[in-house]
Amino acid sequence: MVVDTEVQAPPPVPRRRRRRRQLTRRDKIVATLFVGIPLLLDLAFVWFPALASVFLSFTKWTGVGSLHLKACGKPPLPGLPQPGCMYGVQNYNIAFTNYPDFWPAVRHNLIWLIVFMVIAAPLGMLFAVLIDRGLRGGRVYQSVLFLPVMLSLALIGIIWELIYSNNYGLINTIIGHNKNNNLIDWLGDPSLNLWAILVEAVWRQSGYVMVLYLAGLKAVDPALREAAKIDGANEWQTFWRVTFPTLKPINIVILVVTVIESLRAFDLVYITGKGNPVKGLELLSVEVTQNIVGETQRIGFGSTLGVVLLVISLVPITIFLVQTFRRDEEER
Repeated sequence: MVVDTEVQAPPPVPRRRRRRRQLTRRDKIVATLFVGIPLLLDLAFVWFPALASVFLSFTKWTGVGSLHLKACGKPPLPGLPQPGCMYGVQNYNIAFTNYPDFWPAVRHNLIWLIVFMVIAAPLGMLFAVLIDRGLRGGRVYQSVLFLPVMLSLALIGIIWELIYSNNYGLINTIIGHNKNNNLIDWLGDPSLNLWAILVEAVWRQSGYVMVLYLAGLKAVDPALREAAKIDGANEWQTFWRVTFPTLKPINIVILVVTVIESLRAFDLVYITGKGNPVKGLELLSVEVTQNIVGETQRIGFGSTLGVVLLVISLVPITIFLVQTFRRDEEER
């Protein structure tokens, strides 16, 4: 007699379909509030001003009188402000061809970007690498280097004004004399003031970059460094061939932040000039402010400069979003 010893597997248990939880009226109200309120704030304080600036950039509105959609004609009387009429693309033509401060402002913004890329970003990365290696007193150094980021830009401007001042400044007190034994005007000389302000900006930006790189270095797998060390790589080779490639997401973020910070540079220059334009410190953001809230009150033309700055700023943001979405699709 043959006994069948094969054990039959039990039949599979059918999976129960999870019932979707029905949202109650309270859940719908809470979800609507959590989504609707931030959306309304975003529309009110971001999108509406941006679209309004685009519309105003095609007008000749001075902020005085009504704004209508008729084409601009001749002013009613000499010396009176132009009406709030449609001006077409002439504002852009004036900005690119006849506005004397436009191209110097663009050039200074580019210099600001180059200095941030060449000095501030590598300096912040150097600080992050030294602190990440377990430098003695690293916490203290990290706090000291990050302190300028926590300070307001107005306070930073006041601090550096005490350093650059003609009469009582630290630099002029120590070495601030030229060949004629005159005090150096660090913030008033057009050949020096931009570089003096850039020192302030780099002092603050390098601490910001340092924190971003520290976050990226903490996420690097220590096993990668150990494997490179076993293979005979020194610290320099380990960083550039193992650690730095893994920091690609952080590098993209820092690149975008650097471009945006260089384009939106405004506070330090505005504080230095005490609200007045300073020769040698022309920046796009400062020119926007001077035309909109300055003595000229050319809101239409100031909006034109703002739109130009907006378009330039959208380029790195778009690149960052495309890279982020592409990376997410590759990881799926």
